[in-house]
Amino acid sequence: MPYIETPTVEQHATGFGIGIPSPRISWRFLTGADDSSLNWEQTAYDLQIVRPGYERQEETFHIESNDSVLVPWPSKPLQSRESAQIRVRVYGTNAANEKATTTTWSPWKDVECGLLDRSDWKFDPISAPGDPQPDAPLRPVRFRKEFQIPASVSIQKARLFITSFGVYRAFINGKQVGDQCLAPGWTNPKGPNAIAVEVAEGWYATRLGFRGGRRQLYGNRLAVLAQLEISEGSEKDFFSIGTDNTWLCAPSAILRSELYDGEIYDSGVEDLDWNASKIDVKSTRNSHWVQAEKLDFPQAELVAPDAPPVRITEKISAVAVQRTPSGKTVVDFGQNVVGRLSVRSLNLPSGSRVSFTHAEVLENNEIGIRPLRHAKCTDEVICDGREISNWSPQYTFHGFRYVQVDGWDEGRNGPLLASLSALVMHTDMTRTGWFSCSHPMVNQLHTNALWSMRGNFLSIPTDCPQRDERLGWTGDIQIFCSSANFLYDTAGMLGGWLQDVAAEQLNENDGCVPPFVIPNVISEELWPHTPQAVWDDVVVLTPWDLYLSYNDVEILHRQYPSMLAWIDRGIRRGSDGLWNPNLWQLGDWLDPTAPPIEPGDARTNGTLVADSYLVHVTSVMSKISDILGHSKDSERFKSDHERLKSVFQAKYIAASGLLVGDTQTALSLAIVNDLHSTAEGAMAAASRLVHLVRLGKFRVATGFAGTPVIAHALSKSGYPQIAYRMLLEKSRPSWMYPITMGATTMWERWDSMLPDGTINPGEMTSFNHYALGSIVNWLHTNVAGLRPLSAGWKQIKVAPIPGGTIRSAEAAYETRYGRLECRWSIENEDGVFEMDLLVPANSRALVILPTRELLSKHRTTAIEEGTWVGSGRHKFSTPFDWKEYSSEWPPKPLIPIMRRPEPEQIA
Repeated sequence: MPYIETPTVEQHATGFGIGIPSPRISWRFLTGADDSSLNWEQTAYDLQIVRPGYERQEETFHIESNDSVLVPWPSKPLQSRESAQIRVRVYGTNAANEKATTTTWSPWKDVECGLLDRSDWKFDPISAPGDPQPDAPLRPVRFRKEFQIPASVSIQKARLFITSFGVYRAFINGKQVGDQCLAPGWTNPKGPNAIAVEVAEGWYATRLGFRGGRRQLYGNRLAVLAQLEISEGSEKDFFSIGTDNTWLCAPSAILRSELYDGEIYDSGVEDLDWNASKIDVKSTRNSHWVQAEKLDFPQAELVAPDAPPVRITEKISAVAVQRTPSGKTVVDFGQNVVGRLSVRSLNLPSGSRVSFTHAEVLENNEIGIRPLRHAKCTDEVICDGREISNWSPQYTFHGFRYVQVDGWDEGRNGPLLASLSALVMHTDMTRTGWFSCSHPMVNQLHTNALWSMRGNFLSIPTDCPQRDERLGWTGDIQIFCSSANFLYDTAGMLGGWLQDVAAEQLNENDGCVPPFVIPNVISEELWPHTPQAVWDDVVVLTPWDLYLSYNDVEILHRQYPSMLAWIDRGIRRGSDGLWNPNLWQLGDWLDPTAPPIEPGDARTNGTLVADSYLVHVTSVMSKISDILGHSKDSERFKSDHERLKSVFQAKYIAASGLLVGDTQTALSLAIVNDLHSTAEGAMAAASRLVHLVRLGKFRVATGFAGTPVIAHALSKSGYPQIAYRMLLEKSRPSWMYPITMGATTMWERWDSMLPDGTINPGEMTSFNHYALGSIVNWLHTNVAGLRPLSAGWKQIKVAPIPGGTIRSAEAAYETRYGRLECRWSIENEDGVFEMDLLVPANSRALVILPTRELLSKHRTTAIEEGTWVGSGRHKFSTPFDWKEYSSEWPPKPLIPIMRRPEPEQIA
């Protein structure tokens, strides 16, 4: 029988400081090495809850159910500060033993609530006195409070509840609380005497947005709200210290810290003991300590997030140092990363300055800073003759592979190569998905998409991490969400971000989503509020993707008002119910033929793209409404879908099945969204798509809308070899071209760097965007062959599709039920296809082995015939004549008769 892992609660990373009084509970299964886990399914479970407190309470609940994901909390709700322990054991049956078996108890899971009500906060925010300068950077501020713990208090438990207007670091007696970057945290303080906090601008007040941006969007005073509670273990009786006007504050030794421009640190005004348990404020090096000023309590609701905090997740050493033609010194870290530098030691005369300028690429052997636009991306240290050890900027981050260092003295500080490290930062999500195959460049493509996700999932899902932007673009995450959900557990982070989307959207009476980015920092003057398909459809499609990945109905329930507002009021419709054709649409943004200064100038009509999305979104809304029990809405949207699909067909699809918009994007969208009325029409569209792909010499001809779906459209239509041929094309534009140019992350443009090594002249050119990396979803679902058949992966489809020159592939995914693994290989040309499969307990899989007939068949969205298997390890094999299958490899391009064939560029 399987073993039960430690349970989890909600979508919370730890269960510590949760904001939900009745948290739902989940558990995963570890499959045993023997056959006792084969075809094992849960039939019931026992859930035990212990509330320690002064009067220990123990409850055990027996529930007849096969649910193991987000099951209801069966006991009375937890209170603010209350903790509990939970564990579970499970009953089930397997193929070897029809009698019920019982697992052992899982390990205990500790759960603790944060402050759930406004009345739990006994203190107010504090700030430095004085009037800040408008439209200017705010210097970070330090706060401190010395205190004595009464002798009568026995310290068994201590909690720090804290937030800020800005971003902060907190210290108890000189020791930093937690390992978070730019985020709140809790820990157990030791010993008496002082709590200290440093607050910087962060997203709260820094300059945000492109074309110069805007400052102080949320406020112009940095502040902290803190409440330290110390007790003997009770959630009712405790000694507390919090922010009030008895605290002192002083300017930080960090003179400026901005997200775009970087940080300036002056060691000449630093007092290393500023956060110690006791100091003489009058004799400190920076003796500008004054009484803090109390502010009004914020009107916004304070919520403990499910998302894990931003952390340093990896440390990377420099790989090379080079001298540029202009005489500059540049350090190469070998990988485009997001984070900050760590400098081992600095020891220079007083007044000396060392600066570190960050860039993603080199151009003409100098750092390429033009794509950064108005972002300086430079950190600076002002030395005072004392050694500075292990220095890093604290309240900024950069996207970089290269760092230009000015002012370094190797004689005093040692060689740069050994002195600098890159600290990788991102929201500390749990890795859940892996993929590899027999083709090194395809593996690099997958790795590049993974690194771009890591760099752009930093507190919110951003578009890019380096220039004067770093905003939560809705279109990017909408098309990448399925890929992201496989690679990492995104439920907490994206679920929280969607709440922000809904909050900003529902502030508008028209139901529109704020234009393109959440949080909304784009002014109406810069970009008028215009509803957009694909981007604004995030309010429906991203909750749906999260539901399919994690089986969390609450996400759909919580976001449903946002969905209704968008589809009923936000979409600007024409007389036929589709999109108003006079409204400009981003559409197939970044079509590779679009001029550098006109990235929206796509081959595919923007309204066609919008209308295809609208038909699809309406169908998804019918499914969501049905799941939530809104039967009238479900029937309404089902009827709307059928009507809009007919309107779309009359407007765009000829009787032959071909589309008015004769492009790869238009045809692909129609195929994957089942917009044809007949299978014959869809087959005709697929044949035309293949023709266009061959005519385009297998180079990419799609932008934001077409790129995520074209390989799926080809495979679904029985042309997997054409999809593989596109995947492996090396000439630009293609997925392989950036890899031939040394890319270690996904690029924003297909040719962000030109073949001669110069940067694309477009103003909008980034070397770290995950959107076009959405091809990895096809690697997961078609090459490796893994996809969910039901929400949360309880039912799984396993259907690998071999092709190209890839002779083996493997993938693993940590589902909500346990680990799923699939490995396949074809050992020789006239041999067999062999596959090893691990299915988690309490799950089952539909296995469809590849045959020549199946691979060339047009497949519908219906479940194909295959073999159902239960949990455990399984082996499969089937004859597979690779020599015959690959006889048509590589597919040939269509070359005009007057042109000579060019050498093929196949990876």
